[in-house]
Amino acid sequence: MGHHYITEVKNEKFVFTKRSRMIVGGVFILGLLLTFLGMNQVNSTDSEAGHNETAMVVNTGQDHGEGATHSDAGAETHAEEHHAEHSTGSVRIWANFLLNSYYFLLFAVGALFFMAVNYAANAGWATLLKRIMEAMSSYLPIGLITIAIVLYVGRDHLYHWIEYVGLGLQEGDAGFDKILESKTWFLNKGWFLYGVPIIIAVWWLFRFILVRFSNKEDAEGGLTFHKKSVGYSAGFLVFFAFSFSILSWLVMMSLDPHWYSTIYSVYNFAIAFVTTLTVIGFFTLWLKSKGYMEMVSDEVIHDVGKFMFAFSIFWAYIWVAQFLLIWYANIPEESIYFVQRTTPHFKPLFRTNIIMCFFLPFLILMMRNAKRNPKVMLIAGAIILCGHWLDLYLMIMPGTVKDASGFGMLEIGMTMAFAGFFIYWVLHALSKKNLYPVNHPYLLESVNHDVGV
Repeated sequence: MGHHYITEVKNEKFVFTKRSRMIVGGVFILGLLLTFLGMNQVNSTDSEAGHNETAMVVNTGQDHGEGATHSDAGAETHAEEHHAEHSTGSVRIWANFLLNSYYFLLFAVGALFFMAVNYAANAGWATLLKRIMEAMSSYLPIGLITIAIVLYVGRDHLYHWIEYVGLGLQEGDAGFDKILESKTWFLNKGWFLYGVPIIIAVWWLFRFILVRFSNKEDAEGGLTFHKKSVGYSAGFLVFFAFSFSILSWLVMMSLDPHWYSTIYSVYNFAIAFVTTLTVIGFFTLWLKSKGYMEMVSDEVIHDVGKFMFAFSIFWAYIWVAQFLLIWYANIPEESIYFVQRTTPHFKPLFRTNIIMCFFLPFLILMMRNAKRNPKVMLIAGAIILCGHWLDLYLMIMPGTVKDASGFGMLEIGMTMAFAGFFIYWVLHALSKKNLYPVNHPYLLESVNHDVGV
């Protein structure tokens, strides 16, 4: 582009001002208030909602018709008994807690993944954004805590198979479920209660090592710690590929234990990566609006926008690949997943999800200038983040609450509370270190990055 080549980058420190803390803290407190009001609201209407839900479950079981198998009938009976024991209000509360726990955990591990990918690929363009990735990944312990709360406290409200596994039924016993029995080697309390926390803890360990090397690189310079980071990043990426699949199967796919998809973990990864890139873009644009990170050029922002655009398309590809084959084969135990999501309760959200996650980001970000316009990037990013929150909503609610008509203060408030806490945590982490990794070998490459168009 012919711009002046920069040869020196000075340290820059972010100050988390009292005003910013009050605003973000206010979002968190308002979210908590709305959450408690929403919890009171759902509990006050619990009896009526529980009655309607039981009727819906019975009708669904009757509508399966000749195509339903014995296992399907057993699944519906088990689901009916499960929801009779746990109130609709409590299930909805735990479902929302799971949704937001998982959603914000994806930002943290997605940032760690992106940081590792840049190391392993020897990519230099995003080096200026490295501190934002580190700050976002620092949320991993909080993500571990919130997910652990779901696993250890709320599991009986959400995961129908937990109760079945505990019964220890044998073939021929009343209530025996052939499909669930075939999955007990994986769907068991050992994997569920210990496997998931261990996976997140190992992610945190990799993050701790990479950030430690980053700090030493800042203090001592040289290539020693960078080369070590490349090696550990490659190891993390291999572990991540398997561990993220296991975590997504246990935490999300097992909400519908009779159903499975061979690309479910890839679908979850697409959600994680496109939303993480969007959040990185948001933090970058906000910092630039406050006078920080002036070294981050439009070229870098442009590339973030290109990744948001590209992985919105990737998400759509995986969505179609999953939906189309299941629709075409029309096997009852597979198609039930989408049948539940195209009922009158969920069909409007099902269609809205596709529009927000693909069509709108595609149309908004397809032009070059859109990726260089902060306002357009913020609009597209907001659509992407809301769209994929809805995406997770549709992955969780039909298998747990089974009713989308109750969307209200609980959903809005809990999301606000999690968002406020996450933003506060990340900005606090950013304020602890310089905004630029001044001794990183690819820093000047990032500062002088030119996309060539």
